[in-house]
Amino acid sequence: MIIRFFTAALIAVAAAPAASTAQTAPQAASAEQRMAHISIVALGEAKKGREPVYLIPGLSSPRDVWDGIAPDLAKERQVLLVQVNGFGGDALGDNGKSGMTDGIIADILADAAKRGAKRPAVIGHSYGGLIGMMLAARHPDRVGRLLVVDTLPFFGRLFDPAATPASITPRAEQLRAMTVAGADRMKAMPAVTSDPGGIWSNTPEGRIKVANWGLKADQRAVAQALYEDIVTDIGPELGKVTAKPFTILYAAGMGEAQARAVWEPAYAGTPAKLVAVPDSYHFIMLDQPQRFAAQVKAFLAE
Repeated sequence: MIIRFFTAALIAVAAAPAASTAQTAPQAASAEQRMAHISIVALGEAKKGREPVYLIPGLSSPRDVWDGIAPDLAKERQVLLVQVNGFGGDALGDNGKSGMTDGIIADILADAAKRGAKRPAVIGHSYGGLIGMMLAARHPDRVGRLLVVDTLPFFGRLFDPAATPASITPRAEQLRAMTVAGADRMKAMPAVTSDPGGIWSNTPEGRIKVANWGLKADQRAVAQALYEDIVTDIGPELGKVTAKPFTILYAAGMGEAQARAVWEPAYAGTPAKLVAVPDSYHFIMLDQPQRFAAQVKAFLAE
């Protein structure tokens, strides 16, 4: 059941509408700083003795996904709101071609070095969670804390439990091609105003918001990110993560026992601590905003 749930979710990215309801930026936000693969908006001031926190959205999602927690977090530390170029309907930059995920990581590392952030906290959702894990595993001295929101270490296994990055590559290539082929259709679609259904959120409001975010995203960026997400298995590298805490927050809206059966084996033998969030689907921050905010606060205080 859970396997089919997430597999359908990945296919939906490539084949179904997914647009953007613009929200007012927080008044204290800095001007957007654009890099080759990402842009960053800083919220709040750098505070002595407190490293900043990078918030990285998932596939097709703009930085608005963090609106529910960012202003409060900025009272205690600087919040760096990442947006993958193209995901918010903005300029594509260098995205949409091979090496996109590595480029995103390089941009985050360069930004942290420029700010003098030695070991910042990183919070990533979905594809952003994969980016966070790659960053922390491959550059363990550059990440102080890591919170991964509803991200498995190898999404390819949701298509085939015996999958390897090599064996799942043809399926990933097919989904990439489907996503690019559907770009014009996505552009022509009107904004979603009524419940589109689907499995991203457990509320009509959440599903409408996610659908509109997806419609706005540049499908060239989405296609390449989807491909790299599917074929990347970060699991064998997670033993290198030294970030503390290293927490996995996962949705258990389909049932906690079923969810545990998927998530616990996936992270077995790693330093990660798993925390289930009942009554939530993939966008935990939309489905359980108060519980999500409390978990983030606890993560940063630990």
